[in-house]
Amino acid sequence: MPAKEPPELSPLELGVMKVIWELGECTSADVIEEFTKKRMLANTTIRTVLANIRKKGYLEVVPSVEPRIRFRPSVSKRTVAGRSLKRLLENMFGDSPREAIEFLLEEEDMDRAELDEIRRLLDEHAAGGDEE
Repeated sequence: MPAKEPPELSPLELGVMKVIWELGECTSADVIEEFTKKRMLANTTIRTVLANIRKKGYLEVVPSVEPRIRFRPSVSKRTVAGRSLKRLLENMFGDSPREAIEFLLEEEDMDRAELDEIRRLLDEHAAGGDEE
């Protein structure tokens, strides 16, 4: 039986998780320091968000002899991104990756280098490769 997916993250929780994914193993003080560089929030608010993220199953406590609790992500950014993208495809593009790609090409301002990289990825995918 597959493992149960953790509940979705709120936008604020996702913002805190982005910091945690960047930091890797970290303390709440580390998260507060980095998060408040981008957006000012009370330390207590960020600690509450960390507790909620942990309850949802996105963080695990790292065993340590240090007095401070250390965390690390227990769900990868790629897993969360994949789940979010699938939901977006279902809800906005009728489950059609082609429609989503067409939308991005029409709506986003991409330079030649980005388009070349997309073309390379498409060619690689068409050839059966999945290397990054």
